Amino acid sequence: MNVVRTPGGLSVRVAPRAVLAVLLLAAAALAASVALIGTGDYPLTPGEVVRTLTGGGTPAQEFIVHDLRLPRVLVALLVGAALALAGAVFQSVSRNPLGSPDVLGIAQGATVGALSVIVLFQGTPTAVSGGALAGGLLAGAAIYLLAWQKGVHGQRFVLVGIAMTAILTSVIGYLLTQADLNDATRATTWMVGSLNGRDWNQVWPLLAVCAVLVPVVLSQGRDLRMLEMGDDTAYALGVRVERTRLVSLTAAVLLTAAATAAAGPIAFVALSAPQVARRLTGSPGPCLTAAACTGAALLVTADWASQHLFGADRLPVGVLTGMLGGCYLLWLLHTERRAGRG
Repeated sequence: MNVVRTPGGLSVRVAPRAVLAVLLLAAAALAASVALIGTGDYPLTPGEVVRTLTGGGTPAQEFIVHDLRLPRVLVALLVGAALALAGAVFQSVSRNPLGSPDVLGIAQGATVGALSVIVLFQGTPTAVSGGALAGGLLAGAAIYLLAWQKGVHGQRFVLVGIAMTAILTSVIGYLLTQADLNDATRATTWMVGSLNGRDWNQVWPLLAVCAVLVPVVLSQGRDLRMLEMGDDTAYALGVRVERTRLVSLTAAVLLTAAATAAAGPIAFVALSAPQVARRLTGSPGPCLTAAACTGAALLVTADWASQHLFGADRLPVGVLTGMLGGCYLLWLLHTERRAGRG
């Protein structure tokens, strides 16, 4: 850890390994984005993509890049970053590497909200997104209140979240049984988690949410790092524990709900990205910027891989992240058991 002093007398601690990791992850996300924009029935070289993005493409290339492919890539970047930040917050608050929104019921709550709009009201895509946002918020509030017992503590929070996941999964199954064939097909397609057909209507609301909430989460980074050492230690170091926990969890729930509303429930990005970021940076606590870059790079790369391996739009990215995430979860459980923590 190096200390950098500014001309104004301020000092900033900088970890060279973490800075290098963030730069490499950002570069990987950018490179994967360029490759993804160039992928499709009308392929473009990286040079053509960059030239078109900077205003030098042909009219056909302008239409393909700006109207068809760029929104999909931006949604992937924003969803990946949002889920990764939310996962980092949940893992830090619960002090458990398995704590993430899709394990603790937030993503399932958003899914119940979306399916309720689809099955019960045959709502528009905008209404479905609103239902997902409302469902995620209600699930997050219920988990927090049920876990409250003179404060919210890690083990109780995880147990309540797992119980909520089981309940909401049953509700999802019930809603699907009550739907007619068309609505059930539409609901199942949404539940897979996909970036297919994403346009600027998904980009702008998600960008607005991230613009407000990402700085909120990043501002809690130091306090979250203190929370991982235990509430008593955090109190002794001047952290307002419950305020930090409430603000961070609220922002994380909103980010998860907004990401789910934009792309459906994308599995395991929130679980794996923060842990990958920790290993890359060597950070003992949550490295939030690195986690966001990791999540963005993971989701864009997964979408590019799904199109290259299985053909354009044939395999939703949520299926691929679920398969990879399941393998990662088995590896994580194995390492935790070998370390004597499982």
